[in-house]
Amino acid sequence: MKKHYRKEQDCANCGTHLEGKFCHACGQENLELHESFGHMMNHAISDYFHFDHQFFHTLKPLFFQPGKLTVEYMAGKRVQYLHPVKMYIFISLVFFLLFFQTDKKEVKETHHPKNKKELATANKKLDSLIKDNKTNALEKSILTTAKNNNGAVTITGDDDDVIVGTPNGDKKVQNNVTFWDDEDETGHSTRKQDTTYELYQARQAKLSPAKRDNFMVHYIRKREYELNGSHQKIGEVVLEGLKHYTPKMMFLLLPLFALLLRIVFWKNKKYYVEHLIYSFHFHCFLFLFLSIIMLIKLLFPQSWDVGGYLDFIATIVIIWYSYQSLRVVYQRSKGRTITKMIGLFLSYSFVFAICMGFLVMAVALFD
Repeated sequence: MKKHYRKEQDCANCGTHLEGKFCHACGQENLELHESFGHMMNHAISDYFHFDHQFFHTLKPLFFQPGKLTVEYMAGKRVQYLHPVKMYIFISLVFFLLFFQTDKKEVKETHHPKNKKELATANKKLDSLIKDNKTNALEKSILTTAKNNNGAVTITGDDDDVIVGTPNGDKKVQNNVTFWDDEDETGHSTRKQDTTYELYQARQAKLSPAKRDNFMVHYIRKREYELNGSHQKIGEVVLEGLKHYTPKMMFLLLPLFALLLRIVFWKNKKYYVEHLIYSFHFHCFLFLFLSIIMLIKLLFPQSWDVGGYLDFIATIVIIWYSYQSLRVVYQRSKGRTITKMIGLFLSYSFVFAICMGFLVMAVALFD
């Protein structure tokens, strides 16, 4: 569809005198202000396919010519390639959607006594288990509920939520009983049962100041009781928090990775922004390649157990890519590139582990 350009030679956006179809000051195309629907859609589709063309044109050097994309970009050849930040945002979105896509499988074991004799035998076994001193409060609650409902029992594979089956439906028993290891007067370890946060506080008040939990432990206990009361599990809270905050954490780690590059390759006298561009390009490759690996895993049945082989191949490819890209961008010898690569990724792994640890702790305690 033919584009309709304005007859005026001033930019409608910034007022600069034009010498062509695009403004050399702001880059806006000198199109008619009142476009028809067809022209507007054509313009939008053209912009989309321009992005599409840039994206696929960028993939070839990103995948098959490690380091070349960074060298080309820093040399000023940028129009044909997608902007590193724009590309990272798009690829990381796909990666984290795949990474956190997990199937929750619930394993159930169901038993319904069929006659009076079987029911009497089941109740006898339940009584013996209820009276057993080794049976904790949660287990006794489950067993008692099962006995009161004619021995019909359905148990999920979950430690915190237990479903006890009944002839008329299921009854949910929430684990709101928490045990803490403590010491008695003789110094031997014992287990204290606190069903509520108030009972925990009362027991703490009876202890001597030296034996009381410190501020952090006290806060952790309070948080666990809050989760029990809201029917949430700490694992679910942490997982949801990681889904929300890990992409943001990784985006903040990119400048740190660039800083490590500047320290490790300080003799190259490159500007910080050059290290940052390589950081974006490297993580784009990493996330896109791992996304492909995850998609390949989904194609194979779980019984084939190909995950280990694919992970091994992925590790080899990432190591090879890291070496090749660093050598191309920083122009160091083979030996120096290998030693600096090892130092770089050991330090980056250390920084990543610390950040992830703080993130997990923050999510568990405050989210």
